[in-house]
Amino acid sequence: MSNIDKVLAFNREYVASKGYEQHITDKFPDKKLAVLSCMDTRLSVLLQEALGLRNGDAKIIKNAGAVVPSPWDSALRSLIVAVYELGVTEIMVVAHTCCGACHMSFAHFREEMLKRGIPEAELTRSDIDLDSWLEGFHDTGMSVRRTVEAISGHPLMPADVTVRGFIIDSVTGGLEEVL
Repeated sequence: MSNIDKVLAFNREYVASKGYEQHITDKFPDKKLAVLSCMDTRLSVLLQEALGLRNGDAKIIKNAGAVVPSPWDSALRSLIVAVYELGVTEIMVVAHTCCGACHMSFAHFREEMLKRGIPEAELTRSDIDLDSWLEGFHDTGMSVRRTVEAISGHPLMPADVTVRGFIIDSVTGGLEEVL
């Protein structure tokens, strides 16, 4: 049985036993908070527990590295929607220690893509700069500062929204503010 099939079997039992009832809430975050964080599996449960967040408290947006690589990417789109549609007034950018996006590069991905059958022509397209698109960062604190600036300085982000950056320890959950 595949992992997806196992998830589906679990889901059927979860719904039948009404396991969802403890999580019922509405779409509006109770704390008027959004958190942009990394998709790292170590943060799947640790992030919310370490921040004291329960289901319904905050909008959690995750991507590789907790970054905003361009002014019109999906993370920023989600934050704009959270502010204007869902009443978010504060945004936390939460990167983490030992992040895989640190030192990530297209050179590595390129070799892996070629091995998996992606044609060379797709890797040399003129409509996208894959070197930049798949580049990680080399300094987590600097990445957090850039992301905070990208969000707070976005032309559609109102000045009354607070945006702050943090690094969470991916083992202990300890939080350090990046100034």
